[in-house]
Parts: sequence; structure tokens; C-alpha cells
Amino acid sequence: MANFVCEVLLTEAPLEGGAQECDATLKVASCKLQTCATSDVDLAAGAVVDFWGVVRRLEDGHVIDGIDYEAHREMAEHQLKGVAEQAAEKFGLTLVIIHHRIGFIAVGEPSLFMRVASSHRDEAFQASQWIVDELKKKVPIWKRPAFANPPSRKATASREGNPLTSMTIK
Repeated sequence: MANFVCEVLLTEAPLEGGAQECDATLKVASCKLQTCATSDVDLAAGAVVDFWGVVRRLEDGHVIDGIDYEAHREMAEHQLKGVAEQAAEKFGLTLVIIHHRIGFIAVGEPSLFMRVASSHRDEAFQASQWIVDELKKKVPIWKRPAFANPPSRKATASREGNPLTSMTIK
């Protein structure tokens, strides 16, 4: 695809434009947004969509302190690039940026930043959702929540006296 820009990154560093530049609701001053939205974008693009994936307070109904992300770095970067290239082709994107943090990410901090640019908004919004869905399906990044109060687990044996096959959460 001509003039397509692709950038993928796995990093342990905070994402630019993350919590240190935003308040708790991820509101940013309009001048920062304008600068951020227009940097590195093809002037033919009529739509730029940014997505921030933020660690939420609850995981499976339990309060967490954050999430520890692990990745097979080389494979993850390869798969991220493949997803970005497929999205560019499928949706006619001129820009795809995907940055995913690894390591411990506290509640309220971003773990994923994605930006896409295209000629029209429909393609940009559709591509954004498609990329996140594909990322979750294909990219070897695993998450382990750090529970604030770890749920207690009680082992139970089956009626036949077989070894434990499931855990009961109290």
C-alpha cells in the first residue's frame, strides 16, 4: 500500500500522552489533542482515531491493583506488525500505530495506545475495533491481574475421590 506508515512497539515505559499528561478521566487540553492528532498524519487523511486501553479497577468482579503483562517479544512484535498491515490493506489506512506496554501497569494507567488514520471516519472506527479484536486473538501478550485482596481458594475433591479438578473461589 502506497504511503502507509506502520509503527508497533512493546515497551515497559509509560506510553506518551498517558497518565502523567492526563487527569483520571483521560481529558487532555485541546491544544495537546490538536498537536497529537495531527503529528505524523498524511494530509489526505480526513479521520484520525486514537484508542487508549486503560487498566480498569475490576477484573472478573474483583478489585485489582493493576495487571502484569508478559509477551513473547519477537513474536508479539511480528504479529502486531502483521495485524497493522492487514488493517491498512483491509480498511485503506494511511497510518497505524500500536504501542502495548508490558510489565506491571497500575489501575488507571494505559496499557495500549493505538492510532489509525484514513480518508473517512467509518473506515477509521471500524479499523480501530478490528485491530483490538485481532490483537487479542493473535498477539502473544498475556495478562495476570494483581488482586488487591486475592480471592481465597479452597480445594475440593470429586465424589469419586479423584484429585482436584477445579477450584472454588470463596
